Amino acid sequence: MLQLRKAVSLDSIKLPFREALPVIASMGAEGIEINARTGIRPNEMTRTGVRQIRKWLDDYRLKVACVYFPTRRGYGDPNDLEQRLDGTRAAMKFASDLGCNVVSNRIGKLPDESDFESWSVLVSALHDLGNFSLRSGAWLAARSGVNSGEELSKLFERLPNGALQVDFDPAELMIYGFNTVEVMKAIGQYVSHFRARDAVKDLRGGPALEVQLGRGTIEFGELFAILEEHQYQGFVTLERTGEGNLINECSQGLEYLDNLFR
Repeated sequence: MLQLRKAVSLDSIKLPFREALPVIASMGAEGIEINARTGIRPNEMTRTGVRQIRKWLDDYRLKVACVYFPTRRGYGDPNDLEQRLDGTRAAMKFASDLGCNVVSNRIGKLPDESDFESWSVLVSALHDLGNFSLRSGAWLAARSGVNSGEELSKLFERLPNGALQVDFDPAELMIYGFNTVEVMKAIGQYVSHFRARDAVKDLRGGPALEVQLGRGTIEFGELFAILEEHQYQGFVTLERTGEGNLINECSQGLEYLDNLFR
């Protein structure tokens, strides 16, 4: 049976790190997501700093569910690629030091089948990061969104087994016009992190819009059923963007997840 391991993205709380921890713990969450670019940056952390963070987390019985490391470009763009790879490796080492094995980033729009050069750059970069995962103990998870399930499946066919994982973001997929259930069926076996975001179609014909968890039309029951088939053991991390009382919305979102799993 699929076990619910709830986490909350620190970006959604919009509080300083130490102030956010008791708030998230009081919601009943077991974990947090750290933004390693705009939040706690790996290259600014000493061993003493890492130990302090782990102590604060232990004080509130929280784990790091995911380290999010967003880059401006994906791994198929050769411009400044080595810099992005170095930053990703640092985030992977940072995640591992905090007891986390998932680093999430958008890998970019996949190239056309005929663009052999771009495919070579992308596959080589992801292969390199996959090898680093074996040493660091943390793996890169491609955040879903701009690519279809079929496109992602083709990418995995080009990579060694285990080199890349998936951070499944149903709202992002819906915003880009994809059927979330169909994508999950295609890549469910690779999912190591699930992002609990909801969305609803724009009645005016525009892109779908993110809404508070439980108020959209994403079929979470079906998505979790597929994850259960693949014996998913990762976190379900609630993320809420935008304005308003986000702390209250996050708390209600966790209650919504609890109800789904009853």
